[in-house]
Parts: sequence; structure tokens; C-alpha cells
Amino acid sequence: MKKAVALKYEPGEDAAPRVVAKGEGKLAERILALAEEAGLPIREDRELVEALMKLEIEAQVPPELYEAVAAVLAWAWKLNGKLP
Repeated sequence: MKKAVALKYEPGEDAAPRVVAKGEGKLAERILALAEEAGLPIREDRELVEALMKLEIEAQVPPELYEAVAAVLAWAWKLNGKLP
């Protein structure tokens, strides 16, 4: 079954990225469709998604996932030409 997790991170505002949406099946498809419509980059990482699915909505990413999430954020910022 397809799974998706959406993260939000505002450098200087957020202490760590937060989970803003997550779901399986039709909900995952909707999350991915909305991200695509908004022009947000989408990256597949099954292991990271499984770990993030365990978090509550609005929960900050725990320190043990910082490295994996930082790699995804760096990839997204580079893709969008916004690497800080």
C-alpha cells in the first residue's frame, strides 16, 4: 500500500522539520497529488516514510532522523535552487 508523509521546515522559525500530513492508500495519493499541484518535490524513501509514519501530525522530527531528513531537505532545496 502506498504511503506518504509531508514535512515542513522553515529555517530560523522551526527547531526541526515537522510532520504536516501523512497517510496510506487514497490519502497518500491525495497528499502526493497536492504536493505535485503545488510544485513541491517528491522523493521516494520507504524506510524514512515508515519511520515518519510513526510520528503524530505536527510532531517534530526526532534527532535520530535528522540526518536522513536533512539529506531529503538538501535535495529538495537544491532541486528548487534554494539551497541555503
